[in-house]
Amino acid sequence: MNQKMNQKRKRIKVFQNQNYKELGILYGLFFEDLNHAADGGLYAEMVQNRSFEYCEMDKKGYHALTAWEKEGAVDWEVHTEKPMHTEKPHYLHVESQPGGAVRNTGYNTGFFVEAGKGYDFSMYAGGAEGSVRISVTVEEDGEVCAEGHLAVTGEQWKKYELQITASRTTTSGRLALTFDAGGTCDLDMISFFPQDTFLGKKGGLRKDIAEALREMHPKFMRFPGGCLIHDGSLNDHDRNSMYRWKRTLGKVEERPTWRSNWGYNQSLGLGYFEYFCFCEEIGAEPVPILPGGFNPHKGVGVPLEEIGEWVNDALDLIEFANGGSDTVWGKIRTDLGHEAPFHLKYIGIGNEEVGDGFFQRYPYFHKAIREKYPEIQIINTAGPFASGESYEAGWRSAKKYGSDLIDEHYYSAPEWFLANMHHYEDYDENGPKVFLGEYASWGNTYYNALVEAAYMTHLERSKAVAMACYAPMLCNVDYVNWKPDMLWFNNHAILKTPNYYVQKLFMRNQGTDAVHFETTDLDEVIPLVDEKAITGKFAVAGNDIEGRIWDVKVADFNTGEVMELNEIQIDTNNLENLFTDIRSSHYKVSFRFRRTAGRKGLKIYFGEKDEKNRLVWEFGGWDNWDCNLTSCCAGRGSTISQRIFHVEDMEYFLELEVEDRRVRTWVNGVLYNDAVDSLPELEELYVAASVDRDSDRTILKVVNLTGEEKDVQLILDGPAKNSVTVTCLKGHGLDETNSFENPDNITPQEKHFSVSGNELQYLFSPHSVTILSFEKDGRC
Repeated sequence: MNQKMNQKRKRIKVFQNQNYKELGILYGLFFEDLNHAADGGLYAEMVQNRSFEYCEMDKKGYHALTAWEKEGAVDWEVHTEKPMHTEKPHYLHVESQPGGAVRNTGYNTGFFVEAGKGYDFSMYAGGAEGSVRISVTVEEDGEVCAEGHLAVTGEQWKKYELQITASRTTTSGRLALTFDAGGTCDLDMISFFPQDTFLGKKGGLRKDIAEALREMHPKFMRFPGGCLIHDGSLNDHDRNSMYRWKRTLGKVEERPTWRSNWGYNQSLGLGYFEYFCFCEEIGAEPVPILPGGFNPHKGVGVPLEEIGEWVNDALDLIEFANGGSDTVWGKIRTDLGHEAPFHLKYIGIGNEEVGDGFFQRYPYFHKAIREKYPEIQIINTAGPFASGESYEAGWRSAKKYGSDLIDEHYYSAPEWFLANMHHYEDYDENGPKVFLGEYASWGNTYYNALVEAAYMTHLERSKAVAMACYAPMLCNVDYVNWKPDMLWFNNHAILKTPNYYVQKLFMRNQGTDAVHFETTDLDEVIPLVDEKAITGKFAVAGNDIEGRIWDVKVADFNTGEVMELNEIQIDTNNLENLFTDIRSSHYKVSFRFRRTAGRKGLKIYFGEKDEKNRLVWEFGGWDNWDCNLTSCCAGRGSTISQRIFHVEDMEYFLELEVEDRRVRTWVNGVLYNDAVDSLPELEELYVAASVDRDSDRTILKVVNLTGEEKDVQLILDGPAKNSVTVTCLKGHGLDETNSFENPDNITPQEKHFSVSGNELQYLFSPHSVTILSFEKDGRC
């Protein structure tokens, strides 16, 4: 990024009175319970598997005593004969000799308690008589750092509560229930919360994580998913059910626990009521996403004649959020402690839907919601990529039925974003608005954050884009399902990534209206790669299959030569079989293929420089749903074309043609993929301008991705401003990150300047994100 540019007089002029787009709730958050974002994360419960409901369905190796251990002469067994509640069928039966104990290991390295802080312990017990000593001990030396006693009596289930104060700080505590005099006891819902939760709510949210989200000033929060909502059984009482919101309400001890499709157990302590309350507490519009009665992961859907139950779930959710206490679901909300409505304005149906099944069912939701609640904005879905068959199907559906917004998702390499900065320029601003509900650039480095900031300036400028949120939001460092992530945490600390700071800067400085601006001598565009054609090695590997490839031909259209290659056998080791190195700018590779074992297909590599820089044709990718083209740069993939295809045990004739940077594929003579792998380039500066009518600020966002300073004259046309607050990310290497050892390595710097005559000469640092907030008489 250190290419030289012509040094000219450069200028940005902002027209403060020329609005061209209401920014509304442009920047927000997306919460999905993956990476243990809820249990072991935002939800402050420290006991893992508090109700002994873990099982093999949740995760291989899980069982009812996962995260539990015993000490001394203790006999224990998980029973189901007399449960505390039907939704919690398992409980622990303990028979202990004097001094015996059961312990919970918590999450990460254990329980985090701080000296002088208070904690709330609770449990349900029955069939017991005697005393139980509750303590948190340090795993390394056994020292007690918090302790209290409970007298437990009676055959019937009863809740017992205890407040204790820690005398020592540890991050590796173990919660122990010790039977000093011995005895027999049934135990369930064993819980341990810090009293110092977000807003001090008992049994609430982890304070540091919640405050880090609130201080961003998000305009909305999308929840609870994500693939979490639709990857499951159609039966709402199955343990592996889709996410059905009604089952997450009520007392936590009366809620079920579920399998998460991300490979663990969900306690549902953080349910729909808590989501709505959290949105209200951080000033964010709630944007709930509901399943549409179809599971694209398994290709199964509820029969259309039974779709009414699912549609009613959506209607009832709106009533739950907005209805008065004289309505059925409004009364339920009131009884939960929130008489005032939540003022829900948006509802989403589906997530990254692939296949016709969802789009056959979506109209039922749309029609019912529009008829009963015409004021609610309905969000459709456009698949998991920025282009391709599912993306196009989503847009057709949204336009046909008049969806207010359409939820686009894509995770791509920084180079894809640099090549597609103007992605939304040709979108119809009068059609459904874009809700970019998930995006990220595959990394938490300073470079990733810079590129995302540059892309956000174009999101802000596009009239077609109404909402956008980075994803995923949270990740527990010891339970990683997906990365990158915006906020990382362990059991005692959080890590704000450079991506987090970019999102925060844009959220806090969004403004109410985008305004026109013009630039002078800032129009130079720098290509980063000089590769006019896709050339390199060609290889094929199996994707967990066995099979045979034969009749392989490589045709060079530049020379007219045709090369025939040897037959190969594909085995389950997924080894790459190198055919040849192709240096032509226009060629076609064709071959015949038959799968003999396995359930997926092939990975066909071409244009390969090395294993981290190449293109891939996935034939039968993902869960044998995809026929995709993916461009890989520095090991980071960007899908540039997607089609649905299921590989079967039959003979296929496959063709791949490359002409310069255009790629086409055929299956049995039918064209499946046709895409251009665009090259990344740099704009001299990336700029967005807005005004905030509420605070009377004029805001200029400028991203400099080049390695050179940019000396620019800034001019404000319109109302006088005499001061500016400049907040900047600068001075870091592109590969730098924040870490738990050095969490503040990359953080914004803030300065204040006076402005004279609505003009300011400003030097934009190399590789920087700069927010200039102009106002009259005072600082922001």
